[in-house]
Amino acid sequence: MAVFAVPAFAQEAAEAAAPEFASAAETAFIFNTLLFLIGGFLVMFMAAGFAMLEAGMVRSKNVSMQCLKNIALYSIAGIMFWVVGYSLMYTNVNGGYFGTPLPYSWPDAGVANEGDYSVASDWFFQMVFCAATASIVSGTMAERVKLWPFLIFTAILTGILYPISGSWQWGGGWLSEAGFSDFAGSTIVHSVGGWAALAGAIILGARKGKYTADGKVNPIPGSSMPLATLGTFILWLGWFGFNGASQLAMGTNGDVSDISRIFANTNLAAAGGVVAAIILTQILYKKIDVTMALNGALAGLVSITAEPLMPSPLAAIIIGAVGGVIVVLAVPMLDKFKIDDVVGAIPVHLLAGIWGTLVVPVTNPGASFGTQILGIVAFGVFTFVLSGIIWFILKMTIGIRPSEEDEMNGLDMSEVGVEAYPEFTKA
Repeated sequence: MAVFAVPAFAQEAAEAAAPEFASAAETAFIFNTLLFLIGGFLVMFMAAGFAMLEAGMVRSKNVSMQCLKNIALYSIAGIMFWVVGYSLMYTNVNGGYFGTPLPYSWPDAGVANEGDYSVASDWFFQMVFCAATASIVSGTMAERVKLWPFLIFTAILTGILYPISGSWQWGGGWLSEAGFSDFAGSTIVHSVGGWAALAGAIILGARKGKYTADGKVNPIPGSSMPLATLGTFILWLGWFGFNGASQLAMGTNGDVSDISRIFANTNLAAAGGVVAAIILTQILYKKIDVTMALNGALAGLVSITAEPLMPSPLAAIIIGAVGGVIVVLAVPMLDKFKIDDVVGAIPVHLLAGIWGTLVVPVTNPGASFGTQILGIVAFGVFTFVLSGIIWFILKMTIGIRPSEEDEMNGLDMSEVGVEAYPEFTKA
């Protein structure tokens, strides 16, 4: 048999055309970055969920205002988190109380990033969490807060308050050193937003006509349950990015398996919250309140956010179900104190967030109840006190509440100038 030699030039050409395979480290870098980007745009889509939920839960005369607030707060959060927030939260914290208050930057175009993921992908993922915190405040204070004071508070919350408190744990600050555990932000994101909302609601006061002089509660129905339901489903979808991408790595079999487990537990907890809210409202009121079912889902999601990886499927359902129960019981409790929370954000994000953070040691042996309580108290005192001071200063200077006439006519007319439903008679 004849044997033919391969010419040298042909062998060199074949070797040149052979594909170059990425190393294991490069592959992990690519998948980790992809996780942040996919998780980030899922959490970004939660901004639409908050907007639709709030649009459905307020009266038709205030829908445009809520839409405007949500797109404005997302934009302000993005700018403030670049100007000062990210560096304050993550740069040179070193076990302390805050980082460096400077604008953040990432490598130039075409320059390979060092580390386990691209710098800009991490900034984007952390920024959308920051924006979600401000969205919580928007819903609670709906229908009776002026636009510009709200936006000023949003800038301070997203640029200073949230980044400082977030640095204590996620930035490697003092609470991280103490062993506090909050996987994806039941406290760091949701309770912080809830504490800021509570302070604002107390100082702002209730909507006109919500409570009578003798303490009775006048229900004020929202404009669109379909919109509120759509918003809830969008938030539910976004939560897979919120919790799943908080694994922070997708470069190994183990990481991907854990992300899958987080997705499953997140979904089960939300389902548990819905079912618990439905059953409890049927028992207490003989009818099922759809808004309680919607908030039951969100409370279940908030509850599992502090530890979505470690629980068993049954534990995830129970954790979420307790969140649903908290919502049903806490909404009338707030009314007893005449705290007007239009969308139920305080029960959902603050109280369910506290519950989710407290229960972490039950499934995660690396956490302790003492340290979890320490973190809850620290975040609560810091955020509630400083938020209260800021809201009070805004009230005493530029004012935070529209006139009674403007509130009666609706903020779409007085603050925005574009009504959501101009053909409808105002409620």
